[in-house]
Amino acid sequence: MTTTQKILLIAALLFGNTAFAQTKVIRAHSRSVNIRDGDEFRKNGWSISPEIKPDVYTTSSKGKKVTFYTDIDSITVSITPATKFDFIILLNDSIKAETEIKYVPGYLDKLKAAAVYNSKDNRPIPKFEYQNAGNPNLVALRKAFNLDSIAGQGSETLKIINLLHWIHNLIPHDGQHDNPTVKNAMSMIAQCKKEDRGLNCRGLATVLNECYLSMGIKSRFVTCMPKDSVFDDCHVINMVYLEEKKKWIWIDPTNNAYIMDEKGELLSIEEVRERLVNGKPLILNPDANWNNKSSVTKANYLYNYMAKNLYRFECPLVSEYNSETWADVRKITFVQLLPLDAYHQKPDQSTHTSTQTGTTFTYYKTNNPAVFWQLP
Repeated sequence: MTTTQKILLIAALLFGNTAFAQTKVIRAHSRSVNIRDGDEFRKNGWSISPEIKPDVYTTSSKGKKVTFYTDIDSITVSITPATKFDFIILLNDSIKAETEIKYVPGYLDKLKAAAVYNSKDNRPIPKFEYQNAGNPNLVALRKAFNLDSIAGQGSETLKIINLLHWIHNLIPHDGQHDNPTVKNAMSMIAQCKKEDRGLNCRGLATVLNECYLSMGIKSRFVTCMPKDSVFDDCHVINMVYLEEKKKWIWIDPTNNAYIMDEKGELLSIEEVRERLVNGKPLILNPDANWNNKSSVTKANYLYNYMAKNLYRFECPLVSEYNSETWADVRKITFVQLLPLDAYHQKPDQSTHTSTQTGTTFTYYKTNNPAVFWQLP
């Protein structure tokens, strides 16, 4: 009888479970386990926890393999949608840790399941509006930061990208704190400089949106959200109208990012979502980064993080200066685009008033992407 067989026999007798002898067992002396999940290797990616029965490791690596590496042993499982693989990690030849590897649909799988909209949805929604560059606040913003010089004398595309780079380098991303109370570009840029602070993704997209409007470039900031009704993370980026191409393009100031197809053509948020769903090529600009400290990779940014957050969308009906300062008894309207797979399709329209600021919020819902992504 081999050493492993002896250990299994002793363990079966020790735990009083004859089925134990039929279960796959790997041994460990350390609680730390390395994991290879598909193409990703996670050093110390798992901690053995015998008190959790079973301790479930979830994976979305359909068609690939997951391997657990203890300090002295390993086990590999091929992943299918039906995978629910139970095994034992025997710690120090005496402590049984019931463990399970289970397949769960990934963010991209959930997005693919939400591909269907209703192009015939004709629920009435007011037309989107864009504040004119002649607005005194926008004129002041343009002059205060010499945005014409920052945008440069190149093509419209180059101007849009130059302004993206400027905001990305001017204000760091800080997702751990709220934005200032007064949320317009002039005020937030000044406060960030004075307090040596940053803004979250919504704040950055708000500032960049107002800069584009001040230059006569139509733009909206768009909240990109997951399927879950209650969530602790979403992402806000800009959709910017490229007049020379008569289309929207994806601009993300948090990550200094824009997206292209295989021919180098800039893509819209709608087009990126469609390409993720249908497995078409996507190219991320090579200088995409977070706070000029770490590069942003296409695999994580698009196929994981944004695959999660491109499920549903929301943006203001009116794109204008200071739209995010919710005070002074204002009225603000948002439009939401939902796939047919989404929760809470109703009501078509809802309104509530904040008791703190006196601001009245109105929300419209649509399943029609042509309504939400309508051109100016």
